[in-house]
Parts: sequence; structure tokens; C-alpha cells
Amino acid sequence: MFGAYGFDGATMRQVAEAAGVPLALVSYHFGSKEGLYRAVFDRRVPTVVEQRLVGLAIAMSEPDLDRRLELVVKALVFPMLHLRAHDRDPSFGRVLAHETMDPSSEQRGFIRDMFDPIARALVDALASALPGRSQQDIWWAYEFMLGAMVYVMGDAGRIERLSGGLCRPDDEEGAVRHMVAFLTAGLRHGAPQAAQTRAALKPKKPKGGQTHATGDVSKRRRATARGRAD
Repeated sequence: MFGAYGFDGATMRQVAEAAGVPLALVSYHFGSKEGLYRAVFDRRVPTVVEQRLVGLAIAMSEPDLDRRLELVVKALVFPMLHLRAHDRDPSFGRVLAHETMDPSSEQRGFIRDMFDPIARALVDALASALPGRSQQDIWWAYEFMLGAMVYVMGDAGRIERLSGGLCRPDDEEGAVRHMVAFLTAGLRHGAPQAAQTRAALKPKKPKGGQTHATGDVSKRRRATARGRAD
């Protein structure tokens, strides 16, 4: 219910009916809708965080920075994609997507309390593997990686339909292999320095102080003159 409708859209009655239990029983065990919602996170997030910490410890023991980068990315995405494949259900991915985008999520604090500490550890590990990148580059990279991961987590089968069955979001091995390779390549060859970006976007001025338009006219005039001389 929370995956389909979000926290505000789902009701305790809907959850009770879907579970086939009396509404009073749900209220007795969880107290409130927010208590029930927190239980959804409490059931899954600690395992995800523990697996990420183990993955980060392995990554930080790797002296080769290219290999470390790949291991850090894997530490981020593997626990979630493993959960998606184990559940064979996109519901928790949708819950995460709803909670991430819901303006009232900051008041509940689930993402902040449960995920922010491991997020900072992941960003520190990324920075250690990419010593030439700014903190701004690293944080944007982390944001983009989360977006890709949550999208796959919440995919109800679109990629399977589009690919004719070649790709399935609950194919743990395939999803992890392709996502780690894609994200690692993006991190290695990602955002240039701001000055380089500005230089690349700035229009090039033709030689001799001419604009592209006057330069083109001058070329045509010279060509016409040569033709008459011939």
C-alpha cells in the first residue's frame, strides 16, 4: 500500500484489508500509521546498511584506486538490488522513491536517521578513490547513482517489456554487473572542472576578428572574384 500510494495516500484500513487482519490488530501492534511505516523501514534498512558497511570496508582495503572505486559503487548498489531480487517485488523501491520525493519526509526523518550516516561514509570512500574531484562533483555523483538505483528498485517490469525479456530488474547478477560498470565509468570520466566546462561552451571567435557571418560572406566574395578572374 505504501509503495502504491505513498505515506499520505495509504490508509491503515487499506493495509489491514490487504493483510487480511482486523484494523484494531494493526493499530495494536504499530500504534499509528507512522509507526507502521517506520516498521517497513526497520525491517529492511539495517540489513542494507550492514551490507554496505562490509562492502565499504573491503573497498577501503584496496590500494588500487580504480578497483576501489568499483568496489565502492558495488557497496552502494548491491544491497538494494539484492533486496529487490530477493523480494521479487518493486514495492520497497517505490516506498523509497515516494519518501525521497515527499516534502514531508524531512519531518518524519526516516531517510535522514537511517541512511544519512552511511551516505556520508560512501561519499568519503568515493572521494578517496577520486582524489582529483571536488566535493561538489562527488555529491552530485552520489545523487545520480541513487537515482539510477532507486529507479531499478521500483521498476515494475518496464525494462523487461521493452527489452523483450533480455533485462529483468529482479535479475540480481545482471542488474548489479551492468549498473556497477555503468556508474563506475561515469564516475571515472565524469564532470570536468568548471573552467573547462565554460571554455567548451564559449563560442569560438574566428581569426582576424571576424564573426562567423562576416567570415562566410568574405569567403564567398573571394571565391566569386577568383571565378571571374578565371
